[in-house]
Amino acid sequence: MKIKEIAIAIFVLALIGLLTFVWFTPDGMKPAPAISVTTLKGEQISLQSLQGRPVLVTFWATTCPGCIKEMPHLAELYKELAPRGLEMIALAMSYDPENQVREMIKIKKPPYKVALDSDGKAALAFGDVKLTPTTFLIAPDGRIVQQKLGEMDMSALRNRILGMLAKKG
Repeated sequence: MKIKEIAIAIFVLALIGLLTFVWFTPDGMKPAPAISVTTLKGEQISLQSLQGRPVLVTFWATTCPGCIKEMPHLAELYKELAPRGLEMIALAMSYDPENQVREMIKIKKPPYKVALDSDGKAALAFGDVKLTPTTFLIAPDGRIVQQKLGEMDMSALRNRILGMLAKKG
């Protein structure tokens, strides 16, 4: 009986260690997936082509109140930091109808690039994103350095991007 209890304890500890590593992976250990998307304006963009600059990738939906609330703050951040090198791509979730996405973009007029993840391949490549907003900050060297489910702390995000831009320049 003691051997069984010890085996269970070892298994539980190993599982806790694995989950801790997966959930709390130190910043910068995961490379961004090599995806390509087509924006609503028809521009083809690959994440690899953006290497050398910080990139913010946000998964959103027109039915997500937090996503809509965050849009003007993301627009403000983009307008401020894009001239210094920030790239931003908003990926509409596969379940979001294209006409609904286009209508929202017509109303909100974000200055950053917006693409449809119609087939869900981008969400899958980023770890099977299901909930919105989910945002990834990718360092200039192509590593994911931050992943956030929910609305971003724009001040902290801005400071983190400024740090990347300072190192770059």
